[in-house]
Amino acid sequence: MNYRAFSISWILLVSGLLVVTQTVSAERSGPAPDGWSIKSPRAEIQPAFRFLPRGGPGHAGSLVIEADQREGLFGWWERTFPIEGGQYYQFSAVYRTSGIEIPRRTAVVRILWRDKDGKTVLHDEPSYASYRPGERPRAEPEFPVDERTLDSGWTQVRGLYQVPTDARQAIVELSYRWAPTGRVEWSEVDLQAVDAPKPRTVRLATIHYRPQQGTTPAEKCRLFEPMIAEAGKKKADLVVLPETLTFFGSGSSYAKCAEPIPGPSTDYFGTLAKKYDLYIVAGLLERDRHLVYNVSVLIGPDGKIVGKYRKVTLPRGEVEGGITPGTTYPVYQTRFGKVGMMICYDGFFPEVARELSNRGAEVIAWPVWGCNPMLGAARACENHVYVVSSTYTDVSSNWMISAVYGHDGKPLAQSTEWGTVAIAEVDLGKPLHWQSLGDFRAQISRHRPVMPAEPRKRLRGEKLDVRR
Repeated sequence: MNYRAFSISWILLVSGLLVVTQTVSAERSGPAPDGWSIKSPRAEIQPAFRFLPRGGPGHAGSLVIEADQREGLFGWWERTFPIEGGQYYQFSAVYRTSGIEIPRRTAVVRILWRDKDGKTVLHDEPSYASYRPGERPRAEPEFPVDERTLDSGWTQVRGLYQVPTDARQAIVELSYRWAPTGRVEWSEVDLQAVDAPKPRTVRLATIHYRPQQGTTPAEKCRLFEPMIAEAGKKKADLVVLPETLTFFGSGSSYAKCAEPIPGPSTDYFGTLAKKYDLYIVAGLLERDRHLVYNVSVLIGPDGKIVGKYRKVTLPRGEVEGGITPGTTYPVYQTRFGKVGMMICYDGFFPEVARELSNRGAEVIAWPVWGCNPMLGAARACENHVYVVSSTYTDVSSNWMISAVYGHDGKPLAQSTEWGTVAIAEVDLGKPLHWQSLGDFRAQISRHRPVMPAEPRKRLRGEKLDVRR
C-alpha cells in the first residue's frame, strides 16, 4: 500500500468535509446566498452541496443537494428568517429531483419555530389529543406539503401557519434524505406574512336510522326525508346515510335491489339535496351490466351526482351474494373540501382510508352496517381526517355508532336514538397539534413507509405523481 498517497487522500477528504460544513466551495459553483448554510447529522452521511446562480425555473438561483452511490446520506440547506409571533405566514418553494424514485420521502421541507434566544416555544392553544390533555403543546416542526407539479417539471411546496406568539425566528430546512445517486434542486424559497385565512367551517351530519318499513327501493328512500330535512334545518353541509339502505329489511336479494347509477334512488336523493342545500352520501346497490356493486354515492346541493365509490373489501356474505368488489379510491372536491367514501367492512383495513387520505380526503363518509367502533377511531386518528359513520347497530349493543369522529379518533357528535341526526361543526383548515408529534397530518406523506405498489417517479424526468 502507498501510505503516503493514502495519507494525502485522507487529508484532502477531511479538508473537503471541513470546507463544505462552512460554505459551498467557490470552485464548484458560486458562493452560498446570504443566510444559507449547510447541515448534516454526521459528516460521514453528509451529501454534496452547491449553489447554482442561474438555477431554478426563473433562473434566480437554486440550492442543490446531491448524493453518491451510498444509501442513507442526509443533509439540508438551512436559513433563519425573522418573524412576528401570532402572525400568519405563507411558506412556498419549488424543487426538482433526478435519480429519485420516491421524492415525497427524499425532498423534505421543515420549519422550526424558535424564540429570540433560539429555544423551542409552545403553541398558544391547549391540546386535548394527548397524554397531557389541556396543556399547551410544544411547537414541533412543520412540514409543508407537495401541492402540485408545474408544467416546467418543478414541484411546488406550500404551507400556511399561524406562528406561536412567543416565536421570533423561523428556521427553514430544505432536505435531502436517504436515496442514493440522486439530486434535489431547491429554488424560489419564500416566507411571507399574510392575512389570517377565513375559517373553513363545515357542519358534518350523520343519521341513525333503520328503514324497516317498505319493501321497494323507492319506499326505503322516502323514509329518510324527515331526517334529511332536519339536517337541512340545522344547516348541515354533508349528511351521511347508512349502507345498502334499499336492501335493509326488504327480504330481497342484492341483485333485485340493485339499480343503475344514475337511477331512481339517486334522482330522489338529488331532489332532497337540492331542496335542503346540502351534500348527501347514500349507501346503495348499483347494477352495471351483469355486475352488482355495493356503493356509496355523493350527491351535491345542485341535485347532481358528484361521484361514487364501489366497496373494495367484501365480507363473506357479499361475496356469496354475488357482489363484485371495486378497485379505485376516488376523492371528490366539494364546496367545503375534499370528500372520500368507504363502506362498512372497509373499516377493518387501514389501506382503504389511507389511500383516500393519500389522495387528499379531508372527510371520509362511512355508511356502515356494523363494525368495531375502535376501527372508526383508528381510521380517523391514523390519517387525521374526519370520519362520519352511519350504522344500523343499536346503541344498546355497545358496538358500532353513528358518529362524527375527530382527528384524534374521539367522537365529536353521536346520534344515540333511532331517527335522529347528530351534527359536528369543524374547521377543516385548523390542524390538530399533539404534544409529541405536532401536526401529524402534514407529516404523513413524508414519514409513511414506502409500499411495494406505490407509484414511483421514473428516473428519466417524468412528472411526479404527487400524493399527500
